[in-house]
Amino acid sequence: MNKPEPMRILAIETSCDETAAAVVENGRKVLSNVIFSQISLHTLYGGVVPEIASRKHIEKINQVITEALNQADKTLDEIDAIGVTYGPGLVGALLVGVAEAKSISYAKKLPLIGVHHIEGHISANYIENPDLEPPFLCLVVSGGHTHLVKVNDYGKYEILGRTVDDAAGEAFDKVARAIGLGYPGGPKIEQISHKGNPDAIAFPRAHVAEAAYHFSFSGMKSAALNYLNNCRMQGIEIAQADVAASFQQAVIDVLLGTIKKALDETGIQTFALAGGVASNGTLRKAVKEALDRRGVAFYCPSPILCTDNAAMIGAAAYYDYMAGKRSGLDLNAVPNLKLGEA
Repeated sequence: MNKPEPMRILAIETSCDETAAAVVENGRKVLSNVIFSQISLHTLYGGVVPEIASRKHIEKINQVITEALNQADKTLDEIDAIGVTYGPGLVGALLVGVAEAKSISYAKKLPLIGVHHIEGHISANYIENPDLEPPFLCLVVSGGHTHLVKVNDYGKYEILGRTVDDAAGEAFDKVARAIGLGYPGGPKIEQISHKGNPDAIAFPRAHVAEAAYHFSFSGMKSAALNYLNNCRMQGIEIAQADVAASFQQAVIDVLLGTIKKALDETGIQTFALAGGVASNGTLRKAVKEALDRRGVAFYCPSPILCTDNAAMIGAAAYYDYMAGKRSGLDLNAVPNLKLGEA
């Protein structure tokens, strides 16, 4: 019996400040995953500057795609479909990737699949975990999103909770800037927190009373900023490591509390982490230990697959393709696209 030909997708991701392309086979096997990061550019400004991000995407997109094809040892003639992030994200940045994907799709007469960025983060878990199958719960924690999602099937999601204000990663960035750590805040908070005491400062753990699975990090962030301002007004030396460790622990406590509640109430015994903040080693360890004690299967991508990359978009695009989803050449960037929206 002949083995079926592998399904290869060229995936493109330009939702923020990483220009990325990948070749993914059958949704789980990564043949290449090329990422050009703009962090050094945006560090000068303390955060991502949308216009600079868009211009750099234009400069790098063809180079990144060529490198992805070369590393995979494939040509466009050996690609079966094009997957691309079309939202959410920075509109100018998204447009670069979408325009590129549509051009290749048109020129090579290849199917086009528009992919939701958060769906990509969730699908990153499939790449290194061949045994992972829906249904499972997934917490997506990134700079722009904090979502608790029930993955009912491939491409079928039920959002149980989301942030009502700042996302966890956004709160990390703002507190890091206030401490004087600079950008990007999340990795710098984690790095310095290893030298601090997580119980040094009692930051609040906020919960949304009317929506048990929703998150709120704005009050926690404000408490940290108020603490820093009070220290400066009173001439008290700020222990950066203690502030970072205490704030990080407060965020982790809130996330863990919601995870445990969702597991108790849904009865699901499989859980996954995703998103840029999921690369935080302290968070990963805390979640794993909590779930191990409960006997819940825990999955989390390698850090390189947690942050923005195109391999995760290729994984999501494969399952969308197999479900019959296709995008037309009228596909456009949707900066505020919600998970589950077409």
